[in-house]
Amino acid sequence: MRILRLRFVAFFVFGIVLRVFPQSNSSVLQIEAADKLYNNGDYANAVISYLKLLNDSSIYKQRVIPYRVQMVNMMKRPVEKKDSLKNDSVKPVVKEPVAVKEPSTPKPIDTTSKTGTSPKLDLKTKSQYDYVLFQLAQAYRLNADYNNAAITYKKCVDRAMHPDARYYYALSLMNVKRYQEALNEFEAYVTSNPANDSLAQVGQKKEAGCYLAMDSANINRIIKVTQLDTNVFNKGTSSFGASYFSGSNKMIFTSARKGNVITDPKKEDPAYLCDLYWSELNDTVWSKAQNFGASLNSNQHEGAGFVSGGEESAAVFFTRWNDMNSKESFIYKSKMNGTMFYAAQKLNDNVNMMGTRSMQPCLNADGTKLYFSSNRPGGKGGYDIWVCDVDGNGIAGAAKNMGAPINTAGDEVTPFIHAVTGSLYFSSNGLPGLGGLDIFKCEYNSNENLFAFPVNMKAPINSSKDDAYFVLDRTQGKGFFSSDRIECEGGNCYKIFEFVNQPIKFDIAGIVFDAQTNEPIANALVSVIETHGNGDPMFIQTNEKGEYFAELRGNSEYFLKAQKNKYLADAGAAVTKEKTKTEHFQQDFFLNTIPKGEIAIEGIEYDFNSAALRPVGMQNLDKIVDLLTLNNNLSVNIEANTDSRGNDKYNMKLSQARAQSCVDYLVSKGIAATRLSAKGFGESNPLIKEADINKMKKKSPEWEAAHQKNRRTALKIVGESEIQIINTGK
Repeated sequence: MRILRLRFVAFFVFGIVLRVFPQSNSSVLQIEAADKLYNNGDYANAVISYLKLLNDSSIYKQRVIPYRVQMVNMMKRPVEKKDSLKNDSVKPVVKEPVAVKEPSTPKPIDTTSKTGTSPKLDLKTKSQYDYVLFQLAQAYRLNADYNNAAITYKKCVDRAMHPDARYYYALSLMNVKRYQEALNEFEAYVTSNPANDSLAQVGQKKEAGCYLAMDSANINRIIKVTQLDTNVFNKGTSSFGASYFSGSNKMIFTSARKGNVITDPKKEDPAYLCDLYWSELNDTVWSKAQNFGASLNSNQHEGAGFVSGGEESAAVFFTRWNDMNSKESFIYKSKMNGTMFYAAQKLNDNVNMMGTRSMQPCLNADGTKLYFSSNRPGGKGGYDIWVCDVDGNGIAGAAKNMGAPINTAGDEVTPFIHAVTGSLYFSSNGLPGLGGLDIFKCEYNSNENLFAFPVNMKAPINSSKDDAYFVLDRTQGKGFFSSDRIECEGGNCYKIFEFVNQPIKFDIAGIVFDAQTNEPIANALVSVIETHGNGDPMFIQTNEKGEYFAELRGNSEYFLKAQKNKYLADAGAAVTKEKTKTEHFQQDFFLNTIPKGEIAIEGIEYDFNSAALRPVGMQNLDKIVDLLTLNNNLSVNIEANTDSRGNDKYNMKLSQARAQSCVDYLVSKGIAATRLSAKGFGESNPLIKEADINKMKKKSPEWEAAHQKNRRTALKIVGESEIQIINTGK
């Protein structure tokens, strides 16, 4: 379920006149009423009530930004206020972030006796004044009025009246980009040995976030961010949760605006109800936003739609919630036919748990796993990212918490799995960030089926406010996210932003060396070939320093080869597949000079009186296949020899047959017959002369080894064609 916030316009600069409270039944009732508003999440009206207690006259001079972190009755029309606000109506603005977990929030004063009557409170005491002051600061912060929250928390810190006031003061400073001051306050809080250990741990992470925000190197200047237009996407009170479907030319998103589905126009205002919309990209222009209509939307809230599957199996997953029960929201699925839908079905209790919120569904590329955010039991705290297996019959297994380091004691929300790379993107306020919810990325290792440690996406994707609902197109060139960083009518609210990445680039460079001397080789030929034939091969000639350079395509695998006449070639490889950021590859080559004599081929064995290759001999000849494939400009002679046992004529015939069997095997593996010749030498070309063998003890190990060396098969390079520079490349 989407958690909504409301805001009203604020124009005043906070100033509190320190004074004692009037001791009256009226003040007691006001504290009781203010605490009730606060505990119900109505922070805007709680601010008004607490301000009245602090300075009864100040309330008439200001309009306050209400900012609720819990569910609100947004589908109802705003009521015209006919009171001390001089008939100014307050118009809520829809926003859809998550509730922030609030450790150490003080409990309200018990203003009722055991009999249910309200006792008289001594409002002149410092403790009760300080209590109201701290409650006011909390209400400001939870209402996202961070400037006034900082001012009020500072008064609490100066009065040393609440042990955790300094932490919340630092948090508010961070939200208004006063990072150095925030860092100092976090440091003072953490080093004060606070009783609240969990808050101290969070404070340390916030310190890291301040350093992150102050480091100019953490601004990703190659990304351009723009707020989308107000005619299609950001029309109305709030828009968020953009997601691609049917390629990159269609988008589904959530918006609260006029024209949304309602059942009672007299009681409900569509401008404060969340519905799902879609738009299509025509050339460079997005079409008018279309409401999916009553076949999908209802007079409840629908949001954060995700479309999965192909045309015949397409379905939309989305969150539905209502204002009557702020503790629950559920994920639904509806099968699609174009832009028409079958009746939506609530997913089973593996995903949706009564009394909790499940929201923000996303599926992986093959539709086998459903990721979502929930505050269900068994998590790390607040909202966590969970995952379920999905099969043809629906949700196949119980939800599994994704655990640390993805989930923290804070909130993790709005998961997104990139279809090509498998990387996970999500938002968190429990990891070091710039303030509020920040967007993080976990790269996916397909070999180990693991996600890497979360990495902050930095500015300008992230800001000091809430940033969420990140999505990325297949080519990783552009995408969308939602943020409340821009002031809007009535305060801050979620709007949809587009970002454009600098294109991801890959290149490879290196040096070709002489393997014996380590000197660079000029004018060597480097071939760069896509192994799946998706692009034309590139041929680069090394410069006088032996250097080469080539640009590579994404999502590809490359075979590389360096050649030079009078040298044996060397090979390398480069893989851009599943790479999610610009990368430079380094590949050096080391070329050995072509040997002038024979090259022994070890392990070529035959049965007695046979020229048939044994399996082990074939395996060793496969290495010659690789050598000749790599060095496709060489011609070779396969030479076979026997030992001196047997007569000369027989041995010559047997050796020729054995050499030819090697040639035939190489031809069967694709080596051109014109590059090969066979020559049998019988016993006429021994490595160890017969006279030396006769000096050894007959049939001794030494004697047998000498005969084995003479029964050898060897390769001799007899020809080399000129290497042609086909294309000098870059």
